Amino acid sequence: MAKIKHTKTELKAQREALRRFERFLPMLQLKKQQLQSEIQRVDNELAENRRNLDAAEAELSPWVRLFGEPGAADALREAAAVDDIALDRGNIAGVDIPVFKSVRFRPFEPDLFATPPWHDDAAAMLRRLIELRVREDTLRKQREAIAEELRVTSQRVNLFEKVKIPETRENIRVIKIFLGDEQTAAVVRGKIAKDRTAKKEAA
Repeated sequence: MAKIKHTKTELKAQREALRRFERFLPMLQLKKQQLQSEIQRVDNELAENRRNLDAAEAELSPWVRLFGEPGAADALREAAAVDDIALDRGNIAGVDIPVFKSVRFRPFEPDLFATPPWHDDAAAMLRRLIELRVREDTLRKQREAIAEELRVTSQRVNLFEKVKIPETRENIRVIKIFLGDEQTAAVVRGKIAKDRTAKKEAA
């Protein structure tokens, strides 16, 4: 605990500090709740995205053997070539997060005579798989950013609750006791001085 002065000025400063801490603490607690709620939301979205990914992979797996057909793998690679990933920026309780918008694939016109009949369905599923993976990656980045802010906010809440507010209250209590003792001593000294004066006058 830092050394404090036992003065009325210091008492006023400590009271102002306590008011400030008690005003900020509810805002920090609210921010902490919001961040916890957002973590839960992202976790739910990640779980949903993972279910969709598993389903897409299961749907694509029967075609994996067919990818070995001449030219099939190259054609699918071209059909699922990513041209651009569109992300937006969001803000959650003061935290900047990436928000998935879309994946744009390169234009591809398959040769209807050179590609097998299942190619279009497999290409669409592959594109869906890529989109889900990009979405998952974006959600993980969201979670990391929110979790880091939650860690910092939780530390601040703990600092205010467990250190700053109790320390400031104790400082106020100590200063008030000291000032009370000083006032009592001053009254006693005044009475002693008055008694001496009265005795001198009587003599």
